[in-house]
Amino acid sequence: MPIATVNPANGETVKTYEAMDEEEVERRLQLAEATFRTYRTTGFADRGRLMNRAAELLDQDQRDIARVMTTEMGKPVGQARAEAAKCAKAMRWYAERAEALLADEEPDESDVHDSGATRARVRYRPLGPVLAVMPWNFPLWQVVRFAAPALMAGNVGLLKHASNVPQTALYLEDLFHRAGFEVGCFQTLLIGSAQVDDVLRDERVKAATLTGSEPAGRAVASTAGEMIKKTVLELGGSDPFVVMPSADVDRAARVAVTARVQNNGQSCIAAKRFIVHTDIYDAFAERFVAGMESLKVGDPMDEDTEIGPLASERGRTDLEELVDDARRGGASVLCGGERPDRPGWYYPPTVLAGVTREMRIHREEAFGPVATLYRAGDLDEALLIANDSPFGLSSSVWTRDDAEADRFARDLEAGGVFFNGMTASHPAFPFGGVKRSGFGRELSGHGIREFCNITTVWHGA
Repeated sequence: MPIATVNPANGETVKTYEAMDEEEVERRLQLAEATFRTYRTTGFADRGRLMNRAAELLDQDQRDIARVMTTEMGKPVGQARAEAAKCAKAMRWYAERAEALLADEEPDESDVHDSGATRARVRYRPLGPVLAVMPWNFPLWQVVRFAAPALMAGNVGLLKHASNVPQTALYLEDLFHRAGFEVGCFQTLLIGSAQVDDVLRDERVKAATLTGSEPAGRAVASTAGEMIKKTVLELGGSDPFVVMPSADVDRAARVAVTARVQNNGQSCIAAKRFIVHTDIYDAFAERFVAGMESLKVGDPMDEDTEIGPLASERGRTDLEELVDDARRGGASVLCGGERPDRPGWYYPPTVLAGVTREMRIHREEAFGPVATLYRAGDLDEALLIANDSPFGLSSSVWTRDDAEADRFARDLEAGGVFFNGMTASHPAFPFGGVKRSGFGRELSGHGIREFCNITTVWHGA
């Protein structure tokens, strides 16, 4: 795949870039290693000052970088501005809290004495250069939620971004440099996917984090395992959105629309499978379909557009194939289901009912504004359907019954369970999944500690 900005709203190539050669990649690896030796000794106050400055600059750049993101991957420009604002918030969150999150831990005094020590503590120390392989769907947020904690922990970052968002990737390197971080603290590698393996195998790279497809995750995890390097993987998702009879059906249906089509439906944590109790199924379906049909599809640069184009022609083709397979298998198309006759890689909000386990869309992730509706006879069946997926990223459950909530919180196979609201990421809460959605956690204290050397410091008599 060429490294290029291709506007998905019209298919026009805006700008292309040459991949960095081996000499340039080597120069950047050397710089990362050298910078880490000194940056690791800086204090939290200095790191926090730089991170807050980066947040200030991002706020100032918000409108411009939002238009770049929209041009590169097609999200509505208002959502792009919101993404930039969220990134600045996360930077400030870690700038303020990193020192406390990584403070030395003091074991119980009786345990210290029992070990034969006069004193002991647990210290969090940075690992070194970390390779981040990031996707295009949230081209700022996916990177910042790695970079902010990693830099605040004393690590340095090497970004291999998706090849269709090179301008955003270069902007991020420039942003941290303008904020006052040394150049080697955060560098973008404009390289193709085929070059990732060599970078990951380099002994100067100490760990890797990847957000992306399952095949990409398998490749990185395989190499990292061979090289004995720490990894965090956030892969695909096919999140269930369960609605029980005690729920506010009107509100659930309204939120369901947003939960499915945020970011043009191209979000790992978007609700994708809507599992509704039979007693309220018809009422929910009617409201949900009406909401999906009412969405305005159009130019993502227009402020009133709610759904823009998919990020790539290949992505639209993949989505169409899932819908066509379901249709051939007997699924009902309640709305959408046909590409519009217009330039760009648009696909309409679509709802499928009557989906069965034999259909590909039941097992695979639909990365676009396509929802599947399931009817459940009771709580047990709702859980069975919700867990009948190879993925386990997050989930949303709508109920006012405390006993039901306890069951779902206990039995849903997911990294998150959100009640009476849609799944969303926030700096304060750990983010990640189970099963084929990956392993490890981002954000919160759990995320900042993922790329730390958790060190026992023990003193004898």
